[in-house]
Amino acid sequence: MTTTLVVCEKPDAARRIAKSLSDESKAPRDLNKDIPVYEIVRDGERILVCSAMGHLYSVDQKGAGRRGFPIWDLTWKPRHLLEPKQQRLRTWIKQIRQISLEADRFVNACDFDIEGSVIGATILRYTCNGADRRAKRMKFSTLTKRELEEAYANLTNELDYPLINSGMCRHEVDWIYGVNLSRVLTNWAHQYGGTYSTLSTGRVQGPTLRFIVDREKEISCFVPTPYWTIETTIEVQDHSVSSQYQKERIGSRDEAEKIIRECSGKEGRITDIESLRSKIPPPPPFDLSALQAEAYRHFGLRPSHTLGIAERLYLDALISYPRTSSQKLPPSIEYRKILEALSTQQQYQKEIEAILKLSRLSPQEGERDDPAHPAIYPTGNIPGQGVGQREHRIYDVIVRRFMAAFGEAAVRESKKATISVEGYSFYLRGIQILAKGWIDFYEPYSHFEEILLPALNIGDCAKVTSILIRDKFTQPSPRFNPSSLLKVMESHNIGTKATRAEIVETLYRRGYVTGERMTATPLAFGVIETLTRYCPKVIDTDLTRELEEKMQDIESGENTRELVLMEAIDHLRSAITQLKARASEIGAELGNTIRETRMARTVLISKCPKCSSTLAVVRNKRTGKRFIGCTGRWERNCTFSLPLPQLGKLTLLEGLCSKCGFQLVQTRMTTRRPMISCPKCFSESRGK
Repeated sequence: MTTTLVVCEKPDAARRIAKSLSDESKAPRDLNKDIPVYEIVRDGERILVCSAMGHLYSVDQKGAGRRGFPIWDLTWKPRHLLEPKQQRLRTWIKQIRQISLEADRFVNACDFDIEGSVIGATILRYTCNGADRRAKRMKFSTLTKRELEEAYANLTNELDYPLINSGMCRHEVDWIYGVNLSRVLTNWAHQYGGTYSTLSTGRVQGPTLRFIVDREKEISCFVPTPYWTIETTIEVQDHSVSSQYQKERIGSRDEAEKIIRECSGKEGRITDIESLRSKIPPPPPFDLSALQAEAYRHFGLRPSHTLGIAERLYLDALISYPRTSSQKLPPSIEYRKILEALSTQQQYQKEIEAILKLSRLSPQEGERDDPAHPAIYPTGNIPGQGVGQREHRIYDVIVRRFMAAFGEAAVRESKKATISVEGYSFYLRGIQILAKGWIDFYEPYSHFEEILLPALNIGDCAKVTSILIRDKFTQPSPRFNPSSLLKVMESHNIGTKATRAEIVETLYRRGYVTGERMTATPLAFGVIETLTRYCPKVIDTDLTRELEEKMQDIESGENTRELVLMEAIDHLRSAITQLKARASEIGAELGNTIRETRMARTVLISKCPKCSSTLAVVRNKRTGKRFIGCTGRWERNCTFSLPLPQLGKLTLLEGLCSKCGFQLVQTRMTTRRPMISCPKCFSESRGK
């Protein structure tokens, strides 16, 4: 009997694949190994389904030599040898190696994308003694029984090597850039700046941080320009309606006051009425970026959290594979069957009944395509009791976006009435949704404001009942938030749909940015300004994009892994040579930046209310707990202190409490939105 080893990416996927491929009358047998391994017999074939835990192998320098820099020779090693916290992966490699000795045939059933292809290929190559050379590939977009059975029946004859080589090259290039540049910054700051702090940058991280720093510079250098607007209320047909003056911005206050004097309380006439009807097409189904943006807009979830939730829904066979850039839904997924299955859930029954009555069941599609996977769609399976509130929210928005794609276009009517008063023109604008179409299916996530006007006719009398001047100033571009930053990265083609969210999280972890509106810290300014001054090409967006495009060319067979890696090393070798010539200056500047950053992180703006000494964040040496303490404790015998939250990353904000005027603090935990609080008010509330 032939024995086939099927390698999966995660334990949940292994369990579902084993269950789907087994005979319905006989459940897969758990072999009770130290890792999930299932045995089934199918059509005279013994199948062993095992699981990895994501990447079991990672890039490191070749050999076990000095951990210095620069490093140009690299290799792939087990992660447990490189990361002390990943020692459990030793067991995974050992167990997979043992069961691979029983196999005659091998299948990579990891997620069908770059990362999944690399995970499966490295396990088969390094753990299963070169089995990747004769392994087959299993491709699927959902973990439903029907699709998994079809995928196993239609295995490819070899692994997807263009995808594997592109993925491995990306890991190698990112490692070469990250480890060398990060060690340059960290070591020189220690050696020449006299202080130690882990600094990092990389092929994608550096240019991304530069976007944030450049935006911060733009905001700080922005000079507001004053302008004036006029707000008017006009009475027409016994209705009071807000109107807009013919100029959105008025350049001088004198001009605005002249309009007020001449128009206040005066009557005018409607001189023109324009009406325009337009269709609003349904939104396309979600790709990953659009889902992350929508989840941030409605639920405040950062992109990495949305991706994690979507992956859990995928492993529960509730949605298709989320790491996709496609906005297309092929007919092969069987729209009607999915909709009928979803209609068994009461909250979707009414909408789906309306969809199934449409003359043509064809979804709206976007321009983006992904050869590996379709757009994100629900499988039709019903969420079980183990699905949490956040998972339900993401599931619901995916289901409703899927339904909306089948809806008819909404019809909107826009009206504009021009009113002439003393030679000045004012506009009444109205918007009305005449036919909701797809909007009905996407509520509550779609919102179109309606402004209804009374019945108007040319020549109608209109009286100015209220007219005011508003002083305003031009505003700079807003700071990025995690969602808008992802869009900028995508528009510049840096990073991938699988890595961009993690880059954003890294910027927070390194202390380069704070707040939901991402504010660059002094540390971020120091790193970017130093690199800009001494070697700007390592944070050059164009260079990063060119490397990204070359790695994409590997997928299409137009380039090779070896050539792209050699070119990347040549670029980086030149950059490090350029940096070495100014090592002492770079280190001194970074050292000063680190000291200033530490001071800003621990010393408060607010002074001690008892003795006016400086307040700082300190830790109890015995308990490790953090609190706000007075630096005048020894000189002035001041014992003033305030409690602080003990969990999460703490950031001192520039804002002050509106109630007591004390400095606000922010705590950020990975699974929750940031919490802003006032230590003084919190202490007083506890005292009560």
